Formats: sequence, structure tokens, C-alpha cells
Amino acid sequence: MQNPVTVEVTRGKLVESRHRGLGVVVDGAGRTVFSFGDAEAGIFPRSSCKAMQALPLIESGAADSYGFGNAELAFSCASHSGEDRHVEMAASMLAKAGRDMSALECGSHWSSDQAALIHQARTIDQPNALHNNCSGKHSGFVCACVHSGTPVEGYVGYDHPLQREIRDVMQSLTGAVLSADNCGTDGCSIPTYAVPLKGLAHGFAKMLTGEGLSASRAKASRRLIDACMAEPFYVAGTGRACTKLMELAPGKIFAKTGAEGVFVAALPEQGLAMAVKCEDGTTRAAEAMIFALIARYFEKGGEIETKLLAMANRQMKNWNGVHVGDVRVTDAMFA
Repeated sequence: MQNPVTVEVTRGKLVESRHRGLGVVVDGAGRTVFSFGDAEAGIFPRSSCKAMQALPLIESGAADSYGFGNAELAFSCASHSGEDRHVEMAASMLAKAGRDMSALECGSHWSSDQAALIHQARTIDQPNALHNNCSGKHSGFVCACVHSGTPVEGYVGYDHPLQREIRDVMQSLTGAVLSADNCGTDGCSIPTYAVPLKGLAHGFAKMLTGEGLSASRAKASRRLIDACMAEPFYVAGTGRACTKLMELAPGKIFAKTGAEGVFVAALPEQGLAMAVKCEDGTTRAAEAMIFALIARYFEKGGEIETKLLAMANRQMKNWNGVHVGDVRVTDAMFA
């Protein structure tokens, strides 16, 4: 199956670039509500599935033992910009478990957000592991290990007990069989598994609704989703797409991006979850797709739908502020 062109980028009167994509919307029972492209295709969720990976933090009892609230739980699901509050939160979480940044095995990098990068360049000589966009997730991993008495060293490894537990969690949620055969290594060094796009969306629908989950897992899942919606800054950061989406409609949208053009969202009032993948891995297209897809499920002509569609179809301006073209979603998003 050839995936449809879902996003076009224009310059002047011509289409300069086209992005193909796939997407699906499902309910808690796994019924497909809407789809485009090959929704059964296997994709690497990358960071979009961090809320799934954070479940052991709650289920082990570590989150309650260390007194973590919404901010810490949201941060355990984060792909953050490395702003000062993010760095401070990572250090604080580790300190509650009696550890520091030396326990993190995620590596370090400068922020990919321009404003945060400029601030970092002005205030530090070089970034450390706390600045890594995955330091919240990894701090949660360390805390879960310390609380359960599992060795911390090597926690990113495929055979580490924590990664085996995460693998079991993700199999349960997505319905996919996860093994070395469909495993790769993520940017932060933990295993990442290719799963059908529909399975990824269904996993979030189950986390949202609790359908098909034990009572304890359903409670932990909803706790993480609610925490992200309550503290969207800690999920991403200033001006980031995930944060903007959740701030746009507080308590009505959960959203999480992933590298290589992946985006997931869940809508509590509608009991639906969705996932999209831009075939060529472009973030701008994945964002436009998820904005438009979420808009389908809000009141037509209402404030939320109007704002979402304006985010999906936006002007591009050059450095002189001249309107030079547009990013726009195609009819494939509205079939």
C-alpha cells in the first residue's frame, strides 16, 4: 500500500514538498474509528511511548515512596528542551532516590530548541546528562531500580530486569510480540521496538480508558496521562508542540511526540487515542497531521477545532517576515 500525501508545503503558487503519512484512531476496545495509509505497518514509536515506559515507576511503588506528584510523573514521560526547570527536576528526582546524574546512562547533548540552546550556551560550558531530553525518563528508571533493589548499572541493556519489565508492559498494551528481532537502540540507548501503528494507538486507548487492563494498571496508566495533561511544561517545554496542545485544551488532550515523525494523542472525553507517522520522518508533517486529526473530534467551528486547524495549516515566513508559503494538510486527513 502506498501511503497518501498528507501534508504539502508550498512556495508561491507551487507545491515545493510533499509528505506521505499513515495514521489511525481507535477506541479502548481496539476498534478503528478512522485511518489513512497502512495503519498496520510496523513503526518505531521512539519517544512517543514514554508514558508506557514509565508505568514501572508507579507500579513498583517508587513514585509514591519518593512522594512524586504530577510534575515528576509528567517529567518521567518527557522529551524536554533542557530548560533550567527541567534540569532541576531531573536532579531533584535522582536526589530523592539518593543518586545523582552519574547514575544516568542516557548521554548528554545540547538542546534542540533554539531558545533553550542559546540560554545553555550563555550559562554553561557544556551540557551534562541532566540536559538530555530523556533525563526525566531515565531519572524515573533509576528511581524504579533503586526502590525495587534492582541494580542500577546497566539499566539501559536489553536483558536488564527493568527493560524486561518494560518489554512486558509494552507487549501487553500494544498486542505486539517484542523481541530482539524487532528491536533497535533508541537515541538515549534503551531498546526500542517496532510495533504496528494501530497497536501503538490501541495501547494508549487502553491506558486512557482502562479497557483490557487490570485495575492497578488502569489506575497507574490514567495517573500518568492525567499528570502529563496537568503539567504539560514538564512533558516538553516552552513553545513545544506537546505542551501547546495540552495547554490549548486543559484536561481534554494528551499528546506526545517521538523522533522520526511519530506523534500520539489521547482524548479523554471521547475515549479515543490516535497515532500518526510521517513516512519520511519529518517533524513538521507529523505535527500538522496530529493537529488536524485531533481537530476531527472537537466541535466543528468551535474554538478548539479552529485553533487546531490553524496550527495544522500555517504560514511560513522568511527572516524578513514575508509570507513565502504554507504548510497545509491534504484532504486525506478529512476523508
